[in-house]
Amino acid sequence: MEITRHFTVTTTIVHKNKVLLHFHKSLKKWLPIGGHIDRDELPEEAAIREAKEEAGIDIELHRSRKIFIDREARDLILPLHIMLQDINQFHQHIDLGFYANAKTFDLKPAKDETENLKWFSKEEIKKIDAPQNVKIRALEALRILGEK
Repeated sequence: MEITRHFTVTTTIVHKNKVLLHFHKSLKKWLPIGGHIDRDELPEEAAIREAKEEAGIDIELHRSRKIFIDREARDLILPLHIMLQDINQFHQHIDLGFYANAKTFDLKPAKDETENLKWFSKEEIKKIDAPQNVKIRALEALRILGEK
């Protein structure tokens, strides 16, 4: 049987010393904001769009290195993680994981998006029901982007 694969993005969003996660309705777990990359959409554009749709916030994606620009090409923002996730026996997601800063704790999800969003502290992250990779990335994002 053929396995189909879709490209997705997840963005671990930090404001001050907290990380934003949403409770996924069908998976029943806390996860970062994310979704599928639309046709002809750049991964960084998808990450920004998903944050706006799912949480109603503007974000600034973390750049792990200086960008290079010339007349023929430009560097895209590199994801910090690329994961292959089994959705079922016939489908997988190639997930590009970004980190980002938000300027506010105020959330305004779009209509029909989850309203089960929460900002978590470092201590709370360690205790929640979330996949191990989500906890690791949340703690790493806090270390990189949280207030010192």
